[in-house]
Formats: sequence, C-alpha cells, structure tokens
Amino acid sequence: MTATPGCHCTLLRKATRRLSRLYDMAVAPSGLKTTQAAILAEIGRSQPCPVGELAEKMVMDSGALAHTLKPLERDGFLSLAVDERDRRNRLVSLTPLGAQKRDETQILLAKAQRGFEEAVGPGGWEALNSSLHLLISDRFMEKFEAALRQD
Repeated sequence: MTATPGCHCTLLRKATRRLSRLYDMAVAPSGLKTTQAAILAEIGRSQPCPVGELAEKMVMDSGALAHTLKPLERDGFLSLAVDERDRRNRLVSLTPLGAQKRDETQILLAKAQRGFEEAVGPGGWEALNSSLHLLISDRFMEKFEAALRQD
C-alpha cells in the first residue's frame, strides 16, 4: 500500500479510531472501554486529583471527561468529593474496587501493547511513540499556533 497525501488530521483520526477499536476489543473482558481504563490508570497515578487537572492530563474536554466519569462512579470504581481547600473543585479518587479494575485492565492492555508492537515492528512503534509524544506536547501546540498566525 502506498501512502497518498491527505489531511494529517483525518489520517490520524482514522488511525486512532482503528486502534481504539482494537484496544477496546482487548479490554472488553473487563467490561470497560479503553478510555475508561486509561482514566482509571491516570487517577491511580495522581489521586486524589481535581477533575479539571485530570481533564488536562487526559487531553480531554472537561465536559467529555465528566460524561465518562459518571458510569465509573455509578459502578463504584471511583469517588468524587468536594475539595475542602477549594470547594469549587471536585476531587476524584479510585475506590478499592476501582484499583482492582485498573489492575485487571492493565493486564489486558499490556497484551494489546505487545500485539501492537509486534504488528508495527520495533522501529515503527518507537518512531510512532516519539511522534505522538511530540504531538501532545505544549511545544508542538505553540509552534502549530504560531504557524497559523503567519500569512
């Protein structure tokens, strides 16, 4: 298959949807989606965490994050509490059940990672990983926005 020029954003979105479907299939036995598993993992790394800060870490809109948190809270995987230091903020934490679910999904995601790395090959996934970290960096965003302001 030869690469054809096109919109980088469209190509990345197609690749992301394809990869998300594959990872969702890998974590399906847990009853969660990949997005939910990633949220549990991030909360576990930084709990308790203000919801706004979690949205920034996940590179998500806070409204979309709030929508995704609801079923995780309903199912007892996380708890939301008022931040006593700033009552406008809510803090999110994993419950013991949420920590178990996070551990379960991490095992399934590790298997998906191995499958991805095998399919792409060592040089491919390393280069892709480097490029993706660049794309989510503040430096990239600043350079991109500066380019848009030029004539």
